[in-house]
Amino acid sequence: MRGKPGVVLFAHGSRDPRWAEPFERLRDKLVALRPDADVRLAFLELMTPSLADAVDALAAQGSADITVVPVFLGQGGHIRRDLPVLVDACRNTHADVTLRVSAAIGEDDAVLQALATYCASQLDRD
Repeated sequence: MRGKPGVVLFAHGSRDPRWAEPFERLRDKLVALRPDADVRLAFLELMTPSLADAVDALAAQGSADITVVPVFLGQGGHIRRDLPVLVDACRNTHADVTLRVSAAIGEDDAVLQALATYCASQLDRD
């Protein structure tokens, strides 16, 4: 039996646990939009779970189709160098799982438009 499709929101991580709060809210919003998917957070460093741990958990629950969404504004070194190595390791561990990686969220025009709209709204504040 195939489980729910999986989504891993992959972020950098921080020593400050409060840093994860917007990512947790993003996860909750995505769960509300896609209750048919199993949504997890994962972090590159300084926080847990790691990408490997998140993929392991999804695979253990039967997810055979997992999409990693880098929650980064750009395709910098972590996305170009570090993420492919981590994803390849996950693929080697879970050969029966289809693992896709989207572009960093900041590469999407709709995301940039939402950010621009927010920034513009700050100009009108008292």
